[in-house]
Amino acid sequence: MNDAANTVVASPTLTGRTRDVIRDTLAGRQRGPRAMVALAGPAIVASIAYMDPGNFATNIQAGAGYGYSLLWVVILANVLAMLFQSLSAKLGLVTGRNLAEICRDRLPRPLVIAMWIVSEIAAMATDLAEFVGGAIGISLLLHLATIPSMLVTAALTYSLLQFEKRGFRPLELIIAGLVGVIGLSYVAELVLAHVAWLEVASGAVTPRFQDQGALTIAVGIVGATVMPHVLFLHSGLMQNRAEIGSEKDRMKLLRFSNIEIVAALGIAGLINVAMVVMASAAFHAGHAEIAAIETAWRTLAPLLGAASAGLFLVALIASGISSSVVGTMAGQMIMQGFVGFHVPVWVRRLVTMVPAFVVIGCGIDVTRALVLSQVLLSIALPVPMVALTWFTSREAVMGCHRNRRLTSILATVGVVAIVALNGLLVMQSV
Repeated sequence: MNDAANTVVASPTLTGRTRDVIRDTLAGRQRGPRAMVALAGPAIVASIAYMDPGNFATNIQAGAGYGYSLLWVVILANVLAMLFQSLSAKLGLVTGRNLAEICRDRLPRPLVIAMWIVSEIAAMATDLAEFVGGAIGISLLLHLATIPSMLVTAALTYSLLQFEKRGFRPLELIIAGLVGVIGLSYVAELVLAHVAWLEVASGAVTPRFQDQGALTIAVGIVGATVMPHVLFLHSGLMQNRAEIGSEKDRMKLLRFSNIEIVAALGIAGLINVAMVVMASAAFHAGHAEIAAIETAWRTLAPLLGAASAGLFLVALIASGISSSVVGTMAGQMIMQGFVGFHVPVWVRRLVTMVPAFVVIGCGIDVTRALVLSQVLLSIALPVPMVALTWFTSREAVMGCHRNRRLTSILATVGVVAIVALNGLLVMQSV
């Protein structure tokens, strides 16, 4: 009878079974690959923001216009992103609250309202870029006009978001699968392209700008790397995944979180490097002027074959849909965190979808819309970066887990550098 009483009944759902494995891992009863897989998820979801259609556009311009010479910028920006995502994850794990909730709880109400407005604009701008990027892929694949393609993208995005009702795990696995599609597509692209690997190695470790245009593109790469919405999102994704019974459990989760962030964003960084390398190998020699996603797709077939163009399109669609899903999740978390009550996913999807239809319906060029969205993101970016650096450095918020002095210094330098670069991007765009 005692054995029966002590028997733990396995949870019937995928999310429940994942929680069971996490609990066993924290208790020391589960180790190895199964434990690692169960703990993984939040950083993978956040990493999709570093492979969204905005990254496609920027990386194509970098590779086509300047070959392999800007690869070092991609790598440096990715390392900086790892720092801020780790701060976001730590905030969520230590406090049990996401960044928007902590802002609402600890800052003056007028400042909270201003931050909410700016963050909502950033969420809409993010979703505009991701939503339109997915629509471009659907349009090229199905030969549809932009508006019908956007409706198809909206339907696919909303369908995937329904998996969130089953807990965190199904949607994490779907996003991981789409990340895999993007990664494998670019591995195949590199096989098809004629890559000068010695030049790749040189471009990855040699900082240089060939001219003012290279500086502009570099600013765009950095500006598109640390995204406002995933700084809010990652802190929220760390909530309600595991029951933390002791400080030892928290330390285990923090250690694994940092490992996952390095791994997931490392993969995202390699995919971005592959984008630049492919664009350089395909376009730099004779088509350096290519800047638009549609033009790149149409040019790939005669240069590298139909398979290359098809792989590019598959990766773009996977990127657009997955990043639109993640963007909606982030927007919902931002709204709920600042206002303090539940927001249905269809309301959140509508709020972020309508501006995209308005912009395109007004006849604004798709590429121009992407550029404008990046400018808005650049303006909004300091809000979560400064808040995150401030809160994770305070003992009143983080206790013994507050940032070390070196971490605070690096984060502050990162904030100043990215804000300065994004300010330059805004001025150049205007």
